[in-house]
Amino acid sequence: MITISLCMIVKNEEEVLERCLDSVKDLVDEINIVDTGSTDKTVEIAKKYTDRVFFFEWTGKFKDARNESFKYATKDYILYLDADDVLMEEDREKFKLLKETLDPEVDSVSMYYNAGIDEYGNVTLRYRRNRLLKRSRQFQWHGDVHNYIAVWGNIINSDIAVTHLKKKHAVGRNLSIYKEKIANGDPFSPRDYFYYGNELRENQYYKEAIESYTKNIEMAEGWVEDKIYACMFRADCHRVLGNNKEELRSLLMSLSFSKIPRPEVCSRIGYQFQQQKDYQSAIFWYELATNLPDDPNRWSFTYPAYSTWYPHLQLCVCYYQLNDIEKSYEHNEKAREYRPTDERILNNKKLLENKLKTISQET
Repeated sequence: MITISLCMIVKNEEEVLERCLDSVKDLVDEINIVDTGSTDKTVEIAKKYTDRVFFFEWTGKFKDARNESFKYATKDYILYLDADDVLMEEDREKFKLLKETLDPEVDSVSMYYNAGIDEYGNVTLRYRRNRLLKRSRQFQWHGDVHNYIAVWGNIINSDIAVTHLKKKHAVGRNLSIYKEKIANGDPFSPRDYFYYGNELRENQYYKEAIESYTKNIEMAEGWVEDKIYACMFRADCHRVLGNNKEELRSLLMSLSFSKIPRPEVCSRIGYQFQQQKDYQSAIFWYELATNLPDDPNRWSFTYPAYSTWYPHLQLCVCYYQLNDIEKSYEHNEKAREYRPTDERILNNKKLLENKLKTISQET
């Protein structure tokens, strides 16, 4: 059976670190924690779980700290987590089985990253990451902010998920790192433009975000998945700014990269037609969003809401506007499967049941 070193970087994580370590302490053979300058009880908590607590002066680049943490690993494989990550019980069991059965010739195991969870337990954002890495391959982190590991060789995809349970969001932190890169005259890769666009959008600098996404899209280099989502997110910025034609143009451009439409695009296009009161066209796109097959091996972002409760809820509205109450009720019920206590859906349910009752009495 393989052995595993857990490697983490932390700073002021007293609220979440214990929860993280409790979820994995019995799954790994070694815990290495690199602190980058905590002023709370983070180090004290870490030392309850391991005597392998190290210190590293923050350089302003996450890749430096993450690569430093990997230096302390001594076991066959490296598992990395952030302090606000956990393995849920179902995934703990899958992880145990993986550890018992993994072929030591495997260089990396990818796992899902459930980067967001809503109040109903639905995953809001999911993507794959190379999560369990063969130490002897000496894989390295790259990128100043949104890091990635350059991995090659024998890679397998597992159905294990690491779940991100964030308690706070460092607003503006990543944006300031990118602005420092610009001030220093550092070159931007297509990936940098994509993630800089994301930071700008999340901080409501929509015009600047559009410019950054456009630079990503127009560069010949870069991952096609980033370009697909750059088109979508650029469209979102245009919608906020009231540029409806540019929004639709950007959404349709995503199809030139994806070839097959994504639920995230279909639902956005559906909403455009819905706002124009073109309900039949909206229905086409919303229904397409619910019927597209999921690809479990996709590495890029996946937002499950756009293929589940959201298009069903909008279909409820569209069919209601067309006076098809049965279809409206049917889709509201499908949305309710995902959000059972959502007040909007419950209000729809009450209204539609009264409508159906009236129709039944009239016939």
